[in-house]
Amino acid sequence: MPTRWALFAALVCVALAPAQGADEASGAARQPWSFAGIFGRFDKAQLQRGFKVYSEVCSRCHGVKRLAFRDLAEPGGPNFPEAAVKSLAATYQVDDEPNDEGKINKRPAKLPDAIPPPFANEQEARFAQNGALPPDLSLIIRARALETDRPFYKVPLAMLADVARGYQEAGADYVYSYLTGYADPPADVKMADLMNYNRVFPGHQTAMPNAFTGGDGLVEYDDGTPATVDNYARDVVAFLAWAADPRLEERKKLGLLVIGYLLITVVLLGLAKRRIWRGAH
Repeated sequence: MPTRWALFAALVCVALAPAQGADEASGAARQPWSFAGIFGRFDKAQLQRGFKVYSEVCSRCHGVKRLAFRDLAEPGGPNFPEAAVKSLAATYQVDDEPNDEGKINKRPAKLPDAIPPPFANEQEARFAQNGALPPDLSLIIRARALETDRPFYKVPLAMLADVARGYQEAGADYVYSYLTGYADPPADVKMADLMNYNRVFPGHQTAMPNAFTGGDGLVEYDDGTPATVDNYARDVVAFLAWAADPRLEERKKLGLLVIGYLLITVVLLGLAKRRIWRGAH
């Protein structure tokens, strides 16, 4: 039995090593996140910084239509003061209820309203972006994942290792690597018109320009955190991870409670079995 377990552990290590190397070779690697693992939690300060980066940089092209203003004040998220969120919402204009004539006027947004996107419709967005359609970022973390060139026969073991670690951050890892993956194209790569070279993006040509072209100092943080491109990418990815799963902390707490309940149940059932069958033989 010990030999079998040792062989299984060795196979897991063999499966993981090439996969991680492939990620790093393409510029995409797993990153440390406060919300990673079964005990992970969002860092409120990081989420607030991430929202600042989103507001000042990303919101020019991308919306987060699944988020309402009130979500920004909820515990487990950025948890901004409600008064500050109300003031922020009032700076946006949204459609009001139809009046008696059926006309729809604009009004300042309120807490229950969804955060308005930068463009009114797809056609407007494509016209402003030379034909490209900027995706909504509400669920972008769930819609993306790291890719590796590991052989297919190593995938099951790698998946088991990810399950054991509670790894669910593939989307966050990819988006971070994408945001920091812009570079000058190699000399032998012919770029299409209006495309930008990215080490991580499939095909390496993306219509989205580098969001942090201005480099360090593009966004000034209020809490003294260094204003670097790396921090911008990490903070906005953390914010988008929360946007995609605002109930992550509640879900993990419930999961731990269920696991604890099952463990206690197993122990009690084991003791009951021993007591009932003790004198059977």
